[in-house]
Amino acid sequence: MKRTGSGLVSPSGSLLYKTGFLVRKVHADCDGKRTPRGKRGWKTFYAVLKGLILYLQKGEYRPDKQLSDEDLKNAVSIHHSLAIRATDYSKRPNVFYLRTADWRVYLFQAPNAEQMQSWITRINTVAAMFSAPPLPAAIGSQKKFSRPLLPGSASKLPQEEQVQAHETRFRSISTELVQLRSYPPDRKVKGRELEEYRLREEYLEFEKTRYETYSMLLRAKQRCGGDDLSVFESMLLEEGALQRAQSSPTLQQEPNNGCSRGQGQRHSYRQAVRK
Repeated sequence: MKRTGSGLVSPSGSLLYKTGFLVRKVHADCDGKRTPRGKRGWKTFYAVLKGLILYLQKGEYRPDKQLSDEDLKNAVSIHHSLAIRATDYSKRPNVFYLRTADWRVYLFQAPNAEQMQSWITRINTVAAMFSAPPLPAAIGSQKKFSRPLLPGSASKLPQEEQVQAHETRFRSISTELVQLRSYPPDRKVKGRELEEYRLREEYLEFEKTRYETYSMLLRAKQRCGGDDLSVFESMLLEEGALQRAQSSPTLQQEPNNGCSRGQGQRHSYRQAVRK
């Protein structure tokens, strides 16, 4: 095992960004469908963030240990995902939620507030660094809403082009959201048309938050200099920017000399997770 600027390189060649114990609860399955009650229980895992995969293992990580079928089954792909503090989830402390590209939703409890913030920052930063540009949505009826296809392979773009791609998507989605809200459905409209509007609005709100967070983190990482995520995370904490990084900071703000200090709208667990 050896260290590079961004993380540790395992024998397999994948970068190891973070490890530690997390308690997981599955909240929603694919496409945001609520997980059946009997499958929502909290389970403790040793989490390993390696590349774009968050492995959830029964035992503590060892480089020479082969992953079991159960480990692979529990693994979560973090490409195009977003981790946000569960600010109004009061049943347990130090909880954050993770929504994945296919809109699965997980709740994770960290041992303490510092580790919770660290996991949020590492997951979002790695996702921002390597999530490839989306593909066009599936062809179908213009009235039927369909999310774009999000490739699971790592982005090949240079760092500056990667952040520019995120910023372009943020601006495009922001414009689309404004246009959508300019023509809300008539109050008399019910059924499928109203549901299509709700789904599109929810999707655009989430994607705006995601790309804004990605852009802010990568710009802050550029301004802080270097590729070591431990140093980057420490500088965010020192500047008091970490909390705002998970709360959708505004891209339009003028950059500072240090790490980003953008203010922004807060996005809570209830807002981000479909009930």
